[in-house]
Amino acid sequence: QVQLVESGGGLVQAGGSLRLSCADSGRAFSGYEMGWFRQAPGLEREFVAGISWTGHSTYYADSVKGRFTISRENAKNTVYLQMNSLKPEDTAVYYCVAAISKATMTLPSHWGQGTQVTVSS
Repeated sequence: QVQLVESGGGLVQAGGSLRLSCADSGRAFSGYEMGWFRQAPGLEREFVAGISWTGHSTYYADSVKGRFTISRENAKNTVYLQMNSLKPEDTAVYYCVAAISKATMTLPSHWGQGTQVTVSS
């Protein structure tokens, strides 16, 4: 069973960078579409980025396009989110997710516990 554990969150100044990691401790990573969602205080969770099993296809929310990069290392059962040019509005809890396909990424089947990212102005 997929068991997702995020790491890499923290406090950073605006314009800075962070890299989030998500490891599948359940070692059931194979074949899953992976992604990241985030939730800011008082707001609904929103999709951030997704990546296909092969890594050949990536897709992003407009708000992060050109600043964030999603990648994965299947041999390590790990997915990453490189976040550059961070803005205060990127402050949120970031969740790693797994879905059966891109079509089901709107409602992923597996969620991590979340990691806090805070961007100061």
